[in-house]
Amino acid sequence: MKDLFLHLANYFFYIFHTALILFNLFGWLHPKTRRLNLITLSITFGSWFLLGIWFGWGYCFLTDWHYEILEKLGERDLPSSYIAFLVQKVTGWLPENGLINSLTIALALLALCCSLWSNWISRK
Repeated sequence: MKDLFLHLANYFFYIFHTALILFNLFGWLHPKTRRLNLITLSITFGSWFLLGIWFGWGYCFLTDWHYEILEKLGERDLPSSYIAFLVQKVTGWLPENGLINSLTIALALLALCCSLWSNWISRK
C-alpha cells in the first residue's frame, strides 16, 4: 500500500509541478488568470529567494517534496534543478547547471515582468 501511495504522489507531482511551471510562464496571457499568475509567481520567487536564505538559492519546496518521494522509490543522483530533471526525463540529456539556472531565472523574470505589466494594464 505504501508503494501505491508513493507512485500516486509521484504522478501527482509530475503533473502538478509541471503544470505550475507552465502556468507561471504563461498564466498572464489570459485576463481571468492574471491575478492568480502573479500570486503563484510571487510564491515561486519567495521560495527561491526567501526560503533560499536557509536552504540555498533557488530552493523549491515542491522539488524537495517530489525528490523525497523519488528517493523512496529508489531514484538516486537527482539533479539540483527540477527543470534539469524534467529535461533529462523527457530527452535523456542532462543540461549543464549554469545553462538551466540561467534559462530558468531569465524566463521566470520575463514571466514576472509580463505578469506585472498585464495585471497593471488590466486595472485600467
